[in-house]
Amino acid sequence: MEEPNFFDKVYEVAREIPYGRVTSYGAIAKYLGAARSARMVGWAMNSSSAKDVPAHRVVNRVGVLTGKHHFGGTNLMQQLLENEGIQVQDNQIVDFQKHFWDPAKEL
Repeated sequence: MEEPNFFDKVYEVAREIPYGRVTSYGAIAKYLGAARSARMVGWAMNSSSAKDVPAHRVVNRVGVLTGKHHFGGTNLMQQLLENEGIQVQDNQIVDFQKHFWDPAKEL
């Protein structure tokens, strides 16, 4: 069987993010042993739309919705987060640390 590539590993971690929680590109990269690859995690999220990945739950290290323009140019990313009980103000998650999920501690 073929070894999963980096994007597939990112998707596996992202699928584990619990409902109502978020994580960061960097936290996923660090968990995968590639701490300097947060940007690659972002690229994976940008390409995840057809892969059943909750990409809306992955934000930057301070809780900003940096990937929102990959949700059809709408406020869909914010709407999905708000539907899960996460408040967003000015494209940033309110109480980010309260909602933060660290795969290194949870998986």
